[in-house]
Order: sequence, then C-alpha cells, then structure tokens
Amino acid sequence: IPFAILSSTKNTTVAEKVLSITGLSKNYKSFPAVINVSFDVERQMVFGLLGPNGSGKTTTLGMLMGVIRPSKGDFSWFGNGQADENRRRIGALLETPNFYPYLTAWQNLEVVAKIKGIDYPDGAITNVLKTVGLYDRKDSKFSTYSLGMKQRLAIGSALLCDPEVLVLDEPTNGLDPQGIAEIRELIIRIGKSGKTIVIASHILDEIQKMCTHCAILRKGELLQVSTIDELIGNRDVRLIKVGAADLPNLMKVVANDSNISMYKELEGAVILRCPRETTAENMNQFFYEKGVILNQLNVFNESLENQFLEIIQKS
Repeated sequence: IPFAILSSTKNTTVAEKVLSITGLSKNYKSFPAVINVSFDVERQMVFGLLGPNGSGKTTTLGMLMGVIRPSKGDFSWFGNGQADENRRRIGALLETPNFYPYLTAWQNLEVVAKIKGIDYPDGAITNVLKTVGLYDRKDSKFSTYSLGMKQRLAIGSALLCDPEVLVLDEPTNGLDPQGIAEIRELIIRIGKSGKTIVIASHILDEIQKMCTHCAILRKGELLQVSTIDELIGNRDVRLIKVGAADLPNLMKVVANDSNISMYKELEGAVILRCPRETTAENMNQFFYEKGVILNQLNVFNESLENQFLEIIQKS
C-alpha cells in the first residue's frame, strides 16, 4: 500500500515554559505598536519573532526585557512573573553594545562583566570567546574586527553570565553574506547546546534555518504561532506536487483516499500531503493504477517565504 501510515508513540512529557505572554500591548499615544499578543516559549526552543519592519518585534522584546513599559497585558519568565532576578538568567542583545575600539576582545568582555556586576568564574571569558569563534583574536583590538566579528563579540557579551535564555534582536542586520552565515551557525550551535533562544528578525530565510518555532507579527498583531515545520506543511508529512491532463479526475482520486489530502493548488497542479515515507515512485504507481497519467511529479519543498506571504495577504 503506497500510503500506509506508520504508527507512532506520542511524547506525553509536559514541556517547561520559560516565557508566557498574555494579552501584551503597547500604545505610543494613539498609535498601537503591539496589540494583544499572547504566546508561550518552552525550554530549549529557538523561537523566532518574524515580521516586516514596524511589525512590533523590537517593542515586544523591549517589554519582555523591562526596557519598555507595557500599556496592558502580562508576561512571566520562568513562572516567576516579572521579578528583577529573572534578568540574571537571561542574556540579551537588543542593540549592539558600545565596545571600546582601542581595547582587545578580552579586555572589552572584562569591562562588560564589571559593568553588569557579573561575578564570572575563571575561564568564563575563555569559554565565551571559544564559543563565538574569537579566541584566536582575543588580543586583537576591537577596531580591527569585521562587522561579523563585532556582532559575534556582542553575542559573546550576552553569553558571559551563562544565561538559560538568549534574547536577540535582528542579530544579522547589516552584515554581509559571510557575516550572516557566521551568526546563523553560531546561533544554531548555541541552540543545540541546550539554551533557549528568542530571536527577532525580518529575514525569513534566516528564521527558517535557525528556529524551531516562530510567531508571525504584522502591524503589532499576532497572526500565527507554530513550529517551522507545521508552518511550511512538512511536519510528519511529505508534500508532493502532481499534475495531469485530466486534473478534475486526479482530484477526485485524491478525495476518495483517506491517506492523502490537498495542501494547495499551484500553477495548474496540486500539492498533496502524504505520509512521510511516500516516494515519487509510490505516487506514480498509485495514480497509474487509478487510471490517472501524471504529467508533473516531484517532491515539493515549501518555503517559509511562501507561507509568510500567504498569511500576510489573508490577514
């Protein structure tokens, strides 16, 4: 049977919430910058706040970090409300720190630790510089760093207290392709180390590559929250694009089979949701046996950009 669905055991473990947001809003006089936003972030998620410029991402992060006072709504870190002690468990980079150009990377991190009152153990700066790939340049002056290296040092400063959660606002903004790739790989590596990351970006491709989950914002409103795989239609399914001269008959076959379903119509063909183990060969045989000759057949990889545009246009 081409589309036999494999049984699976569901994980019933309740995930720990690191952040809970309920009805968070911010008005600047009569302008609503953030409107009734609610979502949760669980431990070890890499959670993206995605939206165009002016969608409320930075304002949301500012409220979560206590830099901006909410107009209404509430949020809680670690189940502990908005207590000041929460900040010791969070490393944040909302804007690029003002490092001293004439000091080395090592010296700048020492200054950051003193300013923040961080009682860092021996080897902490070494570990941070190794994590962000700058240990070999630890004695170089900050002024000699490329933009990508400067941003990596900035992320290093947020990691200095070994936080449980890392909060980043547009960390690849203004970087060249090499710098973007370096930051992307760094964030992926930090996420795999077990830290929870909340990252705001308007670059869809970066969110898709770095994040496990995302929330889409537009004009301050929350449009959707889901895993990246759910958003692009790839969770536990395979998307396959098929076409035929007799498209109505093809769609009738699809409607009569419980193991496949319509995902969307596209360019005179249809995208089907199929069990993950389905192959193009399976699909071709299935339709041939139903009397449908396919003239298009390929595995379809949805992009976050396509889904983002559809969500924005529908809302």
